Amino acid sequence: MSNWKEFFDSDTAVEDEVEKQIREPAKYHVFLLNDDYTPMDFVVEVLRKFFNKNAEQATEIMLTVHYKGKGLCGTFTADIAETKVDHVVRFAFEHEHPLKCVVEKA
Repeated sequence: MSNWKEFFDSDTAVEDEVEKQIREPAKYHVFLLNDDYTPMDFVVEVLRKFFNKNAEQATEIMLTVHYKGKGLCGTFTADIAETKVDHVVRFAFEHEHPLKCVVEKA
């Protein structure tokens, strides 16, 4: 009977070790930065298109960007954050706006 106890105890130990090794991936904040040239409507469009914000949320973030210099668009894993930044920067460039989007570790 003690052999079974040892078996189950070692199984639990392995699960505990695996659980310690598994961590949630690091999170990153994506911010839009203020500039003097990008129209406010374009910023709202970016927030709705790339960050799935509704009109009210997008307007609130846009005003934060305008008055405070930067606004939080969302928090994501590294790959998703970098992809969103790339999409926003390309979209702004295609529309001839200097809008900047950056990633900061959460």
